[in-house]
Amino acid sequence: MGIVGLPNAGKSSFFNFLTDNSVPAESFPFCTIEPNVGIFVVPDERIELLAKNEGSKKVVHPFVEVVDIAGLVKGASKGEGLGNQFLDHISKVDVIAHIVRLFEDGRVSHPYQNVDPKRDIEIVETELILKDLETVQKRLEKRMKVARTGDKEAKREVELLQNLREFLSQGKKASKFPRHDRFEEEVIESLFLLTDKPQILVFNVDELDEEKEN
Repeated sequence: MGIVGLPNAGKSSFFNFLTDNSVPAESFPFCTIEPNVGIFVVPDERIELLAKNEGSKKVVHPFVEVVDIAGLVKGASKGEGLGNQFLDHISKVDVIAHIVRLFEDGRVSHPYQNVDPKRDIEIVETELILKDLETVQKRLEKRMKVARTGDKEAKREVELLQNLREFLSQGKKASKFPRHDRFEEEVIESLFLLTDKPQILVFNVDELDEEKEN
């Protein structure tokens, strides 16, 4: 699972909560520079039962590897901030957790001065789409060279990539792009597009006091 979000949204705190690690989670932007990687175990009593029945000497419970990258900001795909250079680290994760800040705290700065979840979600999703556009463009340039030799499969892939590039250019996620057969599915899967992955929105809220809870 890859963790994304704006700076100071709570990504490293979420990472620490899941993995029981103590990576820095300070109240200033770009606290995370190098990607943090950790795991959390998912205890499953069925594993214990199976191990007991089979007389297993070693028991390994399911686990999830988690990657926490630097915060993304508007323009990350063009070199702003630090996040874009680390997006490659989550290109092959199975799912993305997008941390969205809802809490208000004057001690923790916000890159855009105020908390606005809708805007913040759109900023991060736009950067993911722009990263995917960059990925598609690189593959397209390579396959066009092959297509010029008359290779039929390359020609078909070029047409697919051109359509996908146009789709992403409209601000649409790759997961919504229609695939008509196994060939198209395999080409798109091989790109490891960020917006083709399942995404979980995780809202980081204030600690609730009795008044807010009511």
